[in-house]
Amino acid sequence: MKLGTSLIIGSFLVGLAIIAGMLASWLAHTHPFMDANLMNAEIPPGAQFWFGTDAHGRDIYSRVLYGARISLTVGIISQLINSVIGITLGLTASYWGGWWDDLVNGLTNLMLAIPSLIFALAIMAVLGPGLVSLLIALGLTNWSGSCRLARASGLSLKSQGYVQAARTLGYGDLRIMATQLLPNMIGPLLVIATLGMGGAILAEAALSFLGLGIRPPYPSWGSMLSEARDQITTAPWLSVFPGLAIFLTVLGLNLLGDGLRDILDPQSRSRRG
Repeated sequence: MKLGTSLIIGSFLVGLAIIAGMLASWLAHTHPFMDANLMNAEIPPGAQFWFGTDAHGRDIYSRVLYGARISLTVGIISQLINSVIGITLGLTASYWGGWWDDLVNGLTNLMLAIPSLIFALAIMAVLGPGLVSLLIALGLTNWSGSCRLARASGLSLKSQGYVQAARTLGYGDLRIMATQLLPNMIGPLLVIATLGMGGAILAEAALSFLGLGIRPPYPSWGSMLSEARDQITTAPWLSVFPGLAIFLTVLGLNLLGDGLRDILDPQSRSRRG
């Protein structure tokens, strides 16, 4: 894909999802779960109900809009937690080395050995379903990528001349890591965080589909898919539109991350050229 095209398309799709979530109160036709009317149950998409209605007579279009709020909130907050944990561990491990580096490497290898979704399922089984439990589960299970990237970047940067100059000036370890190392590795970390948001949205959808995430009647795209699985042949629009929302949002995040990588990584740009 041409340089810049990924960034433009990704930004458009992600921006569309963000606008849908932020302006859901104004864009939605009805309340996502209070305005249920059995007289309007399972109406196909049309002029009155653009995305159709579900078995309770709720407007799917409105529920998809409000679902964007939950799915994006989960993706952003959980990835923020992952990034803070991963960057902190990786940066300190690369700078201090020794037993702390060995411990962080061991924890990272352990996390990589266990599929993150399985780990999240175990945490959700202990904490129970709900938004807070979901954020904790997803925020603690996918930091290994950020950690390894921060550690590798830190190992290559800590021997640079400006880091040695900062030590000569009397900068403490934490100040050197915060002002000299972190700003010079933020580009690749931003890319991996963008890609991680897409993974978090997919994980939220999977957990909600299994009944361990957002519980009905609150709409998330995953819980909407879970509710629609029994009507997939009789009312396919119930699963098509939330599934399409997940697909487009995750695609947008992946394209955005790909575009950011092209801009921030000259070697990647030259290879594509």
